[in-house]
Parts: sequence; C-alpha cells; structure tokens
Amino acid sequence: QVQLVESGGGLVQAGGSLRLSCAASGRTFSSHAMGWFRQAPGKEREFVAAISGRGTTVDYADSVKGRFTISRDNSENTVYLQMNGLKPEDTAVYYCAARRGVIKTTRSDFGSWGQGAQVTVSS
Repeated sequence: QVQLVESGGGLVQAGGSLRLSCAASGRTFSSHAMGWFRQAPGKEREFVAAISGRGTTVDYADSVKGRFTISRDNSENTVYLQMNGLKPEDTAVYYCAARRGVIKTTRSDFGSWGQGAQVTVSS
C-alpha cells in the first residue's frame, strides 16, 4: 500500500477556487490509479474524480464536470484536484485514494486512503 497525505483544503467563497494536493510514498506511484472522493456531514463518501497511472484517462462525477480537473505528476508522486467555480454543496472532507491497476470509480476498489482535507464553501 502507498501512504497518502492531502493538503490544500480551506475556506473559500462561492465561485472561488482551491487546489488540493495528495503526496504519495513509494516507488510504484505510476502503477496506481488515483481518485478523489468526498464526504459531507451525514452523507456517504462519494466519487469525485479519478485518473489512470499514466494520466491518460480521467473520469469525473457529473456534479463536478467542467469545474474540477484532476491531474498528476509522477515525477513528484503527487496527484492534484483543481476546483473552480466552487459551490456551497461542494463543502466536504476530500479524500485521496490509490489503487494498483486500472482506473476505477467505486470506493471499494481503492485500498489506500489519505486522512482527508476539509473544504468549506461559504455562500
């Protein structure tokens, strides 16, 4: 398993932007598909975005398409989530996740998780 550490969360006004980063340990980062999930209070953890090991394939939840962009830098063992046009309903704890192999979008397919980063969007 890889160790994951998120950073970049915070408080932002509606319409603003934030960029989350997730740093991974280990030498096999490029062999892992990466994902971002989020969990709002009282709700299930839900898929946000995912990217393949080489960064050639991405997928997004419908709720964030056109606003969020996932990317990765394999030389830095880091995956990013650029969030633009933030809405109050984007408020949640955002989790980075890793899985060895192909890109997936289901929470149970990911075996490694970060500790989470709080994102709060005020109206």
